[in-house]
Amino acid sequence: MTATSARPTVSEREARQVAEAAREQDWRKPSFAKELFLGRFRLDLIHPHPMPDGEDVRRGEEFLTKLRDFCETRVDGALIEREARIPDEVINGLKELGALGMKIDPKYGGLGLTQVYYNKALALAGTASPAIGALLSAHQSIGVPQPLKLFGTQAQKEAFLPRLARTDISAFLLTEPDVGSDPARLATTAVPDGDAYVLDGVKLWTTNGVIADLLVVMARVPASEGHKGGITAFVVEASSDGVTVENRNAFMGLRGLENGVTRFHRVRVPAANRIGPEGAGLKIALTTLNTGRLSLPAMCVGSGKWCLKIAREWSGVREQWGRPIARHEAVGSKIAFIAATTFALEAVVDLASQMADEDRNDIRIEAALAKLYGSEMGCLMADELVQIRGGRGFETADSLAARGERAVPAEQLLRDLRINRIFEGSTEIMHLLIAREAVDAHLSVAGDLIDPDKSLQDKARAGAKAGGFYARWLPKLVAGPGQLPGSYGEFHPTGHPDLSTHLRFVERTARKLARSTFYAMSRWQGRMETKQGFLGRIVDIGAELFAMSATCVRAELLRSTGDHGREAYQLADAFCRQARIRVEELFGRLWTNTDELDRKVVSGVLGGAYTWLEDGIVDPSGDGPWIADAIPGPPTKPNTHRPIR
Repeated sequence: MTATSARPTVSEREARQVAEAAREQDWRKPSFAKELFLGRFRLDLIHPHPMPDGEDVRRGEEFLTKLRDFCETRVDGALIEREARIPDEVINGLKELGALGMKIDPKYGGLGLTQVYYNKALALAGTASPAIGALLSAHQSIGVPQPLKLFGTQAQKEAFLPRLARTDISAFLLTEPDVGSDPARLATTAVPDGDAYVLDGVKLWTTNGVIADLLVVMARVPASEGHKGGITAFVVEASSDGVTVENRNAFMGLRGLENGVTRFHRVRVPAANRIGPEGAGLKIALTTLNTGRLSLPAMCVGSGKWCLKIAREWSGVREQWGRPIARHEAVGSKIAFIAATTFALEAVVDLASQMADEDRNDIRIEAALAKLYGSEMGCLMADELVQIRGGRGFETADSLAARGERAVPAEQLLRDLRINRIFEGSTEIMHLLIAREAVDAHLSVAGDLIDPDKSLQDKARAGAKAGGFYARWLPKLVAGPGQLPGSYGEFHPTGHPDLSTHLRFVERTARKLARSTFYAMSRWQGRMETKQGFLGRIVDIGAELFAMSATCVRAELLRSTGDHGREAYQLADAFCRQARIRVEELFGRLWTNTDELDRKVVSGVLGGAYTWLEDGIVDPSGDGPWIADAIPGPPTKPNTHRPIR
C-alpha cells in the first residue's frame, strides 16, 4: 500500500463540508467583532471595559510574583538557545510552581487562574524564554486540559486533570505529513475493538510530543454498525505500547521546542479515553482554539514590551551625527510604531481575555483576530527592532557578549516569533476562517441563492428570505453616529487627545466595510470563496477596527482609574492614526490590485513558462521526497521520547 492509497481521497467540496460541519453553527451570545463586520458598531459590548474580580486579581498577581522570581533566578534563556533544550530542572521547577495547572480548577490541583492572568503569565515566561512560553501554552491552551474542561466526562477529569496540573505534560496531535489545515484527508485511524480503539498512523509537528505524558490525538473512526465514525478525539498515554517518537524536529527559531514526529502502531486506547462522541473531534479542536488562540498574541505582547525596552535604551545611547538615533525621524517613527502597537496588542488581548472570563460574549472572532493581528504585528515589531539595532541586530547575543557588549538577542526574537504566523492556523487560513464567520449572516439568509446545487424552488425560498433581511439591513448602513461630531464625547476629556474622532471613524468604516462585503457577494456570488485576496483584506480591515476600538476603551479605562491615563491616551491616539492609514490603504486595495494578473502568473509558473528565470543558480536542497512517507506500520527509528521526571 502506498502513502497515497492510505489517505482518504476527498474532493474540494467534501473537504469544505467537513470543515463546515466542524464549525459552531449558532450564535447564542453577542459578538462585538461579528457585529462590526455587519456594519454595527456595538461599543456597549466592550465599554465600559469589563473588569476582573478582586480575588482573581489577588491570586493572579501572587502567582505572577512567584513566576517572575523563577524566571529571573532559574531560567537561562541563552543556555536554552545554545543547547536547544529546556533543562529538566527548569521544567521540574515549573511543575513545582504549579505552572502546568494555571488554567486547571483548584479542585483538581490547579491554580484556577483567569484567562487574563494566564496570558500575563505566558507573556512573562515567554520573555525569559519563548520555548518555555510555547511549552506551557501547548500544554494548556490546546493540550489535554482544555478539551477535557469543555467536553470531558467527570471520570476523565478526575483521572487526568490532577496529573496534568502538577506532573504530566500534554500535547495536541492533529497534523500529519500530508495533512495541515485540511483535516478531511486525515489518515490516522482508530478502529473499534471491543472496549477499546486501535490507533494506527503518523503525526507531525507534535509540540511537546517528545516529552509529553498525555496526548490528545485526532483519528478517523471508520463508520460501522454501532459506530457513527468520523474524526474523533482521544486521550492517549504516551507510554502506551506502539507509541514511538521517531524524530525530534529542529527549527529556525524556538530551538528549545520539544516538537517531533509520533507514530502509532496498533496502539490500544480504552473507549473510556474518547473525548466526546465519535465524529466530534474537529468541533472539539476548533472550540478549544476559541480561547486557546489567545496565548500566541499574549506572548507577542510580551515581545513587544521587550522590543520597546531595548529600543528605548539603545536608541538613547547610540549617537549618529551628534544626536541620539531616536531623535532622527527615520528611527523615531519605528520606536513610535513599536510603542503604539504594543499598547494596542495588550488592549486587544486583555479585552478579549476578560470577555472570555466573563463568558457573556461569543469571542470566537475576537480571539481569531487577536491571533492574526498579534502574530503579524509582533513580527513587524521584532523586525523594526533589528533595524534599529543595525548590524548589532543581525549579530547573535553570544557574539555580542564575546566582544564585550550587552548580549541582546534581537535576531533570536525575530526567528522565534516567525512561527506565530503559522502556528495554530496560518495567517492565510485565519483570513479564511474569520471571513467565513464574518459573512455567516449573509450565508444564513442567502446561501442557497449562490449554491449551484440548490433547486430553483430552494433558490426562490432563499430569495424571499434574503429580500426581507436586506430590506431591513441595508438602509442602516447609510448613516450612523460616526457622522455626528458629538458622538462618543466621553472619549475626549479635557486636556487629553481626542479619541472620539477615532471611534467615529470606526463606526463609519464598519458600515463601509459591510457595504463592500455585500457588494462583493452580489458581484461574485458563488465564486466569493475563491477571492481570497479580497477576503483577506476585508478581515485585515476588521482587525484594525477591532484593535482601534480596544485601544480607545483601554485608554479610557486607564484614565478613569488614574493609571497613566494621559500617556495611554497619547499612545491610543498615535496607534489609531497609524491604523487609519493602514485601513485606507486596504480599502484602496480591495478594488485596485493585481489579483487577476497574479493568478495568470501563477498558472505560468506551475505550467513551466518561466523556468528560464531559474537559470544561473545551484540548489543546495538535499535529496528526498517533498512529503515524508506516512504509511502506517511498525516504527523504523528508535524511540526518542523522554518524559521529564
